[in-house]
Amino acid sequence: MRIDLFITCLNDAMFPRTGEATVKLLERLGHEVHFNDRQTCCGQMHFNSGYQGEALGLVRHFVDTFQDADVVVAPSGSCVGMVRDLYPKAAEWAGDRELLDAVTALAPRVFELSEFLVKHQGIEDVGAYYPHRVTYHQTCHAMRVLRVGDAPLRLLQKVRGLSLVGLPAVEQCCGFGGTFSVKNAETSTAMLADKVQNVMSTKAEACTAGDNSCLMHIGGGLSRLQSGTRTVHLAEILASTEQEVFA
Repeated sequence: MRIDLFITCLNDAMFPRTGEATVKLLERLGHEVHFNDRQTCCGQMHFNSGYQGEALGLVRHFVDTFQDADVVVAPSGSCVGMVRDLYPKAAEWAGDRELLDAVTALAPRVFELSEFLVKHQGIEDVGAYYPHRVTYHQTCHAMRVLRVGDAPLRLLQKVRGLSLVGLPAVEQCCGFGGTFSVKNAETSTAMLADKVQNVMSTKAEACTAGDNSCLMHIGGGLSRLQSGTRTVHLAEILASTEQEVFA
């Protein structure tokens, strides 16, 4: 299957290894991955901050860039949530019927990585090997907007060598929320403190999730406490193989 990769601006600018891991994983599973270098930001930050008018240009650009794609996959529940949940609302807000029709046609073909593998492809064992104790943080957009359910956990449970430990209060937000962490810094910091304490209580070597935005926030808290627990995107774990570990 040909897949168009939507890498997201955060991954492109700060976490390129996630994109590389996503491509490696999908190609190992037999897919042809295409990267359209016309892609930009999905517009979530603008739209959620009250700049709906400014976000519309990015919405239209995304639709124009990916409208011919059979399937679009992104290693980010947050950005996919923007496309599937808020793009139709943005088009309605603008009163743009043509854009709404285009978004309605495209949105069902845009998937977060774990839901694409488990729910669309029926794959749980991707042949990964990752010999570490890992806990999983379920991000708000993946859980509440996309409703990916246990897809990430089902993938992690099939990773050879991985010891998966449950995260207490896994349903609680980490406090990042994009510009929320800037505008409501004290509340965000308090929420992060709870999340970090819960991560540390698992004694995991690594905390994983499907969004680098959350992992960036959690990782900062873990680093400041010198916890010894690192953060790693789900795609990087799934792309890891036994041959590489022992190379």
